[in-house]
Amino acid sequence: MANTYHQVYIQTVFAVKYRNAVINEKWKPKLLAVIGNLINETGCKTIIVNGVEDHVHCLLALKPTISLSELMKTIKAKSSKYINDNQLTKSQFSWQEGYGAFSYSQSQMDSVYKYIQNQEEHHKKQSFTVEYLNFLNKFKVPYEERYIFEELM
Repeated sequence: MANTYHQVYIQTVFAVKYRNAVINEKWKPKLLAVIGNLINETGCKTIIVNGVEDHVHCLLALKPTISLSELMKTIKAKSSKYINDNQLTKSQFSWQEGYGAFSYSQSQMDSVYKYIQNQEEHHKKQSFTVEYLNFLNKFKVPYEERYIFEELM
């Protein structure tokens, strides 16, 4: 579209179903690359993708013609398919339903990038549950705690 200018930065956060710690260090770099490529294939721009054994963070520039929900549906479905097709886990892999999405300004990009880059160090001190609830509270996202994470029955 002529004369359409945009700069929309989004951090998404999504977890392995039941928060199982199954993302293995051996294949995690390839998975993160796959997720980054999936973002780029939509016309959005991957800035950084990183995570730990039970969740992933993506920082991206959202293209205004792409809905965030469709982007996340694509990323999660195709990355799950990649993991399952390559039999990277002992059982069927899937992501937790839903995701978190948080917007940032240009001035915040360096600190968000570093935060995502240092996930391994960060999670030596703080659990994913605490991290995620902190995001929701910091961004004043209303939520019901019982719906935040799907529990294994």
